[in-house]
Amino acid sequence: MNDFIAYCGLNCEVCEARIATIRDDQTLRVKVAREWSLLNGVEITPDMIHCVGCRIDGVKTPYCESLCPIRKCALQNKMETCGACGRMKECEKVGMILQNSEVARNNLKA
Repeated sequence: MNDFIAYCGLNCEVCEARIATIRDDQTLRVKVAREWSLLNGVEITPDMIHCVGCRIDGVKTPYCESLCPIRKCALQNKMETCGACGRMKECEKVGMILQNSEVARNNLKA
């Protein structure tokens, strides 16, 4: 499986946080921080927008590093992605992603 496919099936390769990190693009970091702050109802600052990918060794956003329940579960259960889990279809953790992203569902089926 492509290493840029996150545990939940989202594609980190197209994530603006990763793009800002790879390009060292401060303007994009500011944009992402503002958008994510509004979406999540918490303050996210541009200095938090550093990530190379969910399953890639290296820097992660604070949420991805230590708060994401999907990533925590997959790591604990030594799963390559949620697609390898027999409980994925009824899992509440990954369910919200899969309900809202056909791309993520398809990535996990691959």
